[in-house]
Amino acid sequence: MKIIVDADACPKAVLQICQRLAGDYAIPVWTVASFNHNIVSDNHIVVGNSSQEADIRVVNLAQKGDVAVTQDWGLAAMLLGKGVKCLNPIGREFNPSTIEFLLEEREAKAKFRRSGGRTKGPKKRMPENDLQFESCLLAVLKSSFTSDGQEL
Repeated sequence: MKIIVDADACPKAVLQICQRLAGDYAIPVWTVASFNHNIVSDNHIVVGNSSQEADIRVVNLAQKGDVAVTQDWGLAAMLLGKGVKCLNPIGREFNPSTIEFLLEEREAKAKFRRSGGRTKGPKKRMPENDLQFESCLLAVLKSSFTSDGQEL
């Protein structure tokens, strides 16, 4: 088991939470980002600046049972298909039963923007988001280990 962070747009606090909790469970954290980012991580993969290059590397790195952190709904859908648990940086777990709706919503909004419409961007990140993310990641990690610390 490993935690894989799509670090191109990941808040620094989320990466720090991942590293701290992973240390508690003795599991590695892998970060993937383009060369434009300065990421401090023991297991960091630098990719080029091409569109989707980081996402492709994350998908190739991921295996069933891993945990991934991304805010990219398309990437989350691919990872869920591989049996990877996916969280976004505000502490919500992507669910296989609702990911199709999210992708349809994303496509509808993109179509609206292409026709000249405007949509709202994401809400401003709040300190509560870090607490919510930590709680969500901790719950995912606890569910993956037995009470004596052995991986399920």
